[in-house]
Amino acid sequence: MVDVSSEASRSWLLVNAAGQTPFESFVNGTDADEVILDLEDAVAPNDKNAARAKVTEYLNSGGRGWVRINDASSEYWSADCNALADASGLKGVVLAKAEGGNHMWDTANRLGGGVPVIALIETARGLARVHDIAAARPCFRIAFGVNDYTLDIGVENDPMALAYSRSQLVVASRAAHIPGPIDGPTRDQAQLADGVALTRRMGMTGKLALDSGQIAEINTGLSPAPTDIAWAHAFVETFNKNGGKPKNGSDLPRLHRAQTILHKADMLGIAIPAT
Repeated sequence: MVDVSSEASRSWLLVNAAGQTPFESFVNGTDADEVILDLEDAVAPNDKNAARAKVTEYLNSGGRGWVRINDASSEYWSADCNALADASGLKGVVLAKAEGGNHMWDTANRLGGGVPVIALIETARGLARVHDIAAARPCFRIAFGVNDYTLDIGVENDPMALAYSRSQLVVASRAAHIPGPIDGPTRDQAQLADGVALTRRMGMTGKLALDSGQIAEINTGLSPAPTDIAWAHAFVETFNKNGGKPKNGSDLPRLHRAQTILHKADMLGIAIPAT
């Protein structure tokens, strides 16, 4: 497996931190680009302390991973931050129900200042402030908590109903010069192909998953297609052979697209045709 950087990671597997299966089994038994140990919705209030202790023990004993922590307005947020501040294997945190840049700064500061924070947008208030959230320096990426979000604003989990919201996450990420956003999970396996295609079509570059059986399809669907890579390689090669001079106004945008495809393929360890 290629060790994909978190900036380019496509599949993000959520793991119940209160579950009985050792975390090592999930991390070593999946092709997911990232594993997120979930201390928030997956964990009942009475199990929060035990789950938090289990996560910190794993991260301080050689394990590595991301952790979804409770939202900044909850009674658990402070304890989550305190416990994870010195965790040696912590790659970053996913902040539930992020609703402002101040939430990003407060969380990063409580974690020591250098820990990446992914903002999980799950409310109308969070979406309304997504540009402020994305522009906060600690914001590493944005993720879409689609299930809680639809409940908050009272719409169906339907592509048309959520198109504006997804687009806002994409625009905010690009404007803030951070990697593309991470889409919410698709619970129904029968709808996964359509869900991944929607994620890609909307310009999102990652996707949450609740089942390790979904990882292969997510990784394939959010990677550059072989035909795209072949086109990009051929275009760049031809452009360079012609002296690197555009023939018309569309050449430079096409060159940028080709270079973006090849760069992403390289980051994901996908073979590029030899020159």
